[in-house]
Amino acid sequence: MSKSLFLKIVSDVEAYDEWFQEGLDGRMKKSFTPLQKVTSAIKQLATGNPPDEGDEYLNMSERTSRECLEYFCETVCKRYGGEFLRRPTSHDIALLYQAHEDRHHLPGMLGSLDCTHFVWRMCPTELRGQYMRGDHQYPTVMLEAVASQDLWIWHAFCGPAGSQNDINVLQQSPLFLAQRNGTTPNCPFQVNNHLYKRGYYLTDGIYPTWSVFVKSFPYPHDPNEKKFKRQHEAARKDVERAFGVLKSKWGILNRPMRSKTTTEGR
Repeated sequence: MSKSLFLKIVSDVEAYDEWFQEGLDGRMKKSFTPLQKVTSAIKQLATGNPPDEGDEYLNMSERTSRECLEYFCETVCKRYGGEFLRRPTSHDIALLYQAHEDRHHLPGMLGSLDCTHFVWRMCPTELRGQYMRGDHQYPTVMLEAVASQDLWIWHAFCGPAGSQNDINVLQQSPLFLAQRNGTTPNCPFQVNNHLYKRGYYLTDGIYPTWSVFVKSFPYPHDPNEKKFKRQHEAARKDVERAFGVLKSKWGILNRPMRSKTTTEGR
């Protein structure tokens, strides 16, 4: 993370939530600065280390470090959610069409859809059966995401208990909720003089045969099918790259998950 981006985040969360503002404690001594609080939170997110790691580095107790992490995550979601967690507008969709056509030569492509697993090694015993799969040693939580060519994640949904494969997650996902409600932007595109009403997502073979899903040929025969298969597989690397960057940048995803304790009453 660049210094300018870090300082912008510090300034934004300080202005949004008074908890990050420097004040006085019960002894009339100055509390931790916004810079210290955000540093503690981002360090935990990036490394995945426990909160008590800040004892020597920041002279911060475990409880305060945990509070920094929880308040930071809550504030970031509220402050930036409207921009980075929004549904694509008609302008966004037009830009996605153009970007994917220029990069992958696939007109009408909205993004790549896939799921990934986050290991939950310290899952409580009573919940393990709901998050286990035969091909994983430990319980996992599934994340469904749609990523574009610039690694922007336009849709993210963590599958609930019992979601053991991509289809289970898709059946409970809000990905197509706007289309069912008739609130999605009208953004048709044209290919070979044929007009299509909506864009599509690139998926692998496990997904159902819907008009919004485009899968590659499992056994291509002629040169055109082989070429399309290569283009499809190359374009689907977008979401795989997004998952790779997400897991490599934020080490907390590779560590045991902890439940919220301090901000539940807010």
